[in-house]
Amino acid sequence: MANKKEKKIKVDIILPNYNSSEFINETIRSVINQTYKNWNLIIVDDCSDKKTIKILKKFSKNKKIKVYWLKRNKGAGYCRNLGIKKSKSPYLAFIDSDDIWKKDKLETQIRFMEGNNYFFTYTNYETFGKKFKYIAPPKEYNFKDFIHNTSICTSSMMLKRNIINGAEFTNSKICEDYFFKCKILKNYNAYCLDDFLVKYRIRNNSLQSNNLLNIYWIWKINKDFNKLNFLQNFFSLICISLNSLKRYGLKNIN
Repeated sequence: MANKKEKKIKVDIILPNYNSSEFINETIRSVINQTYKNWNLIIVDDCSDKKTIKILKKFSKNKKIKVYWLKRNKGAGYCRNLGIKKSKSPYLAFIDSDDIWKKDKLETQIRFMEGNNYFFTYTNYETFGKKFKYIAPPKEYNFKDFIHNTSICTSSMMLKRNIINGAEFTNSKICEDYFFKCKILKNYNAYCLDDFLVKYRIRNNSLQSNNLLNIYWIWKINKDFNKLNFLQNFFSLICISLNSLKRYGLKNIN
């Protein structure tokens, strides 16, 4: 159980959402059912269809859930950046609209961060949907490690907001979280909580399942944002691809 000090810590959870009526109910329920109760959920809806909006409007009646409605589609990166701007709590966590948290995810991760004075953490996770597999990422990351092995699941991340320091998600169609993690890892190491606290959904029809798109956007982000030269970029892509194959088989490169 979290101690009195830990229970006072407020966490803002950022959830970008677009046409996720098939999954969003289960995702939000996994937040509501957390054993740790001192949280706010910030949902940024990216101009979803009527079916999804109807579900979100029901949840918006919860005082701990705030939904921001975009009038036109702007992408997951924009939604996450807006969510961060609207947040006020000292801790930030992220969850995607089709992923699921185990009920003790927040409580366990806050205790892990507070007990070790960590600024940036992530957890083990299990995949479900198209593939079922348990993923245990490296126990620690810095920038150099991460551009060769991108095993930090966004839905498992938690960080202290004071380390963001202008870091943003890119407006790329996919891999928008890659540069955000890179920028923070240039200044702070990230540490793994060795527990399977997140369920990461793998779908056949997602943009992330397109290997060529993933390769293109990682190359572009490495070149334009990480400022890697050709050889550094090429080596980064090779390593990321090989590590992704180890994790997911032929699912995707990320």
